[in-house]
Amino acid sequence: MATNIAHAIDSAPIGHWPEVLGELFGSIAHRFRRVEVRDRARRYLLALLDRVERKNGWQLAEAIGEHGPQGVQRLLNTAAWDADGVRDDLRAYVLAHLGDEASGFLKNGSKSCGVGRQYTGTAGDWT
Repeated sequence: MATNIAHAIDSAPIGHWPEVLGELFGSIAHRFRRVEVRDRARRYLLALLDRVERKNGWQLAEAIGEHGPQGVQRLLNTAAWDADGVRDDLRAYVLAHLGDEASGFLKNGSKSCGVGRQYTGTAGDWT
């Protein structure tokens, strides 16, 4: 399934990204015990990726069609879902698409954030 999603993302026009993300979310949906939590998590993810001006609780709640931030706060603070499982599923998805390629790169300079030795992402190598 991940290969199909990767192909869809690579070949999908930007207007079809919600459909592709919906398919990706389907692969982690089983980590959410209740349908309501699953639905809110899906809408929250789409809002995070959308062009919401400010990504605070009120703005995100409005972007997903809710009247206040309580539902989003409940999702993040008390709802029952397998956060470790979601992390593992998404990590597997990313690794399937990036493989063993290095995700880091050497940054030059001495005054900017993130310069200096960078982890390359392969076998504990540092540059």
